[in-house]
Amino acid sequence: MIKLKSSDNDIKQLKQKIASKVRHPYLVRFIPEPTIDEDKLVILSSIMDHTNLSDVKKEQYIVTTMLVQIALDTHDLVTLTEEDDDKDTVRNRQLTVLAGDYFSGLYYYLLSQLDDIPMIHTLAGAIKEINELKMELYYKDVESFQEFLEGLKKIESLLIQRVASYVQKTTINDMAGEWLLAKKLLEEKRTYQEGNFSPLFDVLTRRPGILGNNGQVLVNIEQTLQNHINRLETTVSQLPIHFNWLKSYVHSAIHHQFNQRQIAEEG
Repeated sequence: MIKLKSSDNDIKQLKQKIASKVRHPYLVRFIPEPTIDEDKLVILSSIMDHTNLSDVKKEQYIVTTMLVQIALDTHDLVTLTEEDDDKDTVRNRQLTVLAGDYFSGLYYYLLSQLDDIPMIHTLAGAIKEINELKMELYYKDVESFQEFLEGLKKIESLLIQRVASYVQKTTINDMAGEWLLAKKLLEEKRTYQEGNFSPLFDVLTRRPGILGNNGQVLVNIEQTLQNHINRLETTVSQLPIHFNWLKSYVHSAIHHQFNQRQIAEEG
């Protein structure tokens, strides 16, 4: 059990614990090991730091919530079926689906050990809502770019916000929404510029009524990204003093993930 008090070392230990639970000797032979979103882990850890829960429950809530996130992220990696797909591609797709299901099963198992039915309901409800939001965002019409962004923000932050509400610690919900949206936009922009498939850019370019051609999408994403970074900096500065470690972490992330990236692009 990890004595939770947010620090770089505690986050590292939590990542190692989560990684040990999701590592499967057969799956790693064919598909990449799942990525553990450190930023979401930091937010969850900071939320739990300021609860009166036991250290056992704090750790269990963090680990199980991150397993849910990994399961959702893994299912997002499943590609569409094409007629000319080779056997390896089909097998990898099937294994990716199974991996997502496997990670989902792990968190139910861990929560069952705590006999925590309300928390299971909280996570299950969040999963259902997130999947519904994804269907609306990527497969149904949205009226504006702003509506699209609001949907994307909910998808990225809803799981954490539901857990924060469950433990009655919602102070950082607004900051989490801004941070995770800005991070998602940066990741999708980077993926697109590297010539790889970006679900976000794909859906926007297939709906010219929202933004227009590819060039306009990139320009709008860049402008939106900068606006959200500015808003994020303001939101972070307004956090209570007991979130000082989180504030320091986010300010460092803004500098390294966003500002440094912008400097590199301009150079």
